[in-house]
Amino acid sequence: MRITILVVGSRGDVQPFVALGLGLQAVGHQVRLATHSTFAAFARSYGLEFFPIEGNPRDMLSGEKGQEWLESGRNPLRFARDGISILAPLLARLFADSWAACQDAEAIISATFALAGPHIAEKLGIPSYVAYLQPISRTRAFPSMSISPGRNLGGPLNALTYRASEQLFWQIVRQPVNRWRQESLNLPPIPFSGLFSQMAQQRRPILYAYSPSVLPKPADWGDWIHVTGYWFLERQNGWQPPDDLAGFLDDGPPPVYVGFGSMTPRDARELAETAVTALQKTGQRGILSTGWGGLEQETLNLPDDVLVVDQAPHDWLFPRMAAVVHHGGAGTMAAGLRAGVPTVTVPFFFDQPFWGQQVARLGAGPPPIPHKQITAVNLAAAIHRVVTDERMRARAAELGRRIRAEDGVATAVQRIK
Repeated sequence: MRITILVVGSRGDVQPFVALGLGLQAVGHQVRLATHSTFAAFARSYGLEFFPIEGNPRDMLSGEKGQEWLESGRNPLRFARDGISILAPLLARLFADSWAACQDAEAIISATFALAGPHIAEKLGIPSYVAYLQPISRTRAFPSMSISPGRNLGGPLNALTYRASEQLFWQIVRQPVNRWRQESLNLPPIPFSGLFSQMAQQRRPILYAYSPSVLPKPADWGDWIHVTGYWFLERQNGWQPPDDLAGFLDDGPPPVYVGFGSMTPRDARELAETAVTALQKTGQRGILSTGWGGLEQETLNLPDDVLVVDQAPHDWLFPRMAAVVHHGGAGTMAAGLRAGVPTVTVPFFFDQPFWGQQVARLGAGPPPIPHKQITAVNLAAAIHRVVTDERMRARAAELGRRIRAEDGVATAVQRIK
């Protein structure tokens, strides 16, 4: 079967779908990954067919509107409004590129922000799967991560938060989506109740690419909703760490990793200095990852026991750490939990506060520290706890063992028919 995978987002959004694509290819499917051109070499290096989609996610986050989006924090109305204002100028091209990418497809898999996939599948009369890295299906078990990521409101109110968040998103994108459906696809408009209601009524297959050991499937989710386990992409053969990284790891006890991935806050330098001060307060060695923040080692006054790295495969690096400190993005969170080391989460927005709270509930890390509230003092306290609390370290290690025993890609592939 010819399958097109549509993905919009950062490296953390794209990488799991490269893993899924390889799993599908391994059982005989022909796979095309359609995403931003900045990931073309990455996808092709793993042998996947690639199709470019408009937009560079790094540019979208680093611009003025992107900075405002990052700073919107946990305000769901502002988050949705600012997010769509970033995507709106690109939607027409995004829809057109997605349509072109799917012309010979026999099935379509759409990631969270790949809005065009289900509509194209409807037009072409082919199977459609949506795949998410975070829970968005209605449930009474816990509230929507967009409305109340840290507090259980009880069954009825929990369920209501999903309808609220669905409508918040749908009413912002309804006009451009329906215009495209009518003018380009010659399809009827989606009703006011929205796409998510339609998906629930039609029981369209949903794949959740996270571990049931981290967040079990709620009892009120139907059998068309699958929690498969994480989709891990194994690093390519032959990768070797740079000499300075290898030497640093050999020269002392396991360090603490600090990195914020695709987050590019205005205060990137200040955030790095806060992290270094916190490490010094706790007497811990540290690995500071530049991510998309653009930090350069020469711009920081670093002690000898802190090393700045551009990037290193998380599956290689994280098991060598005493703990990991990061933004709580789905991909980085998955890698840290798989490594079996404790996690300190410094969330910015979207699903990050939710995952940080979930890790704390599991006992694999302390409560998250929101980005806007971070100080050297509270970060030092969190780091001290995760490197000294033996019960927390044991829980993180056990969770890592359970996650490593799962095969999320294989489970997902079985669900795609």
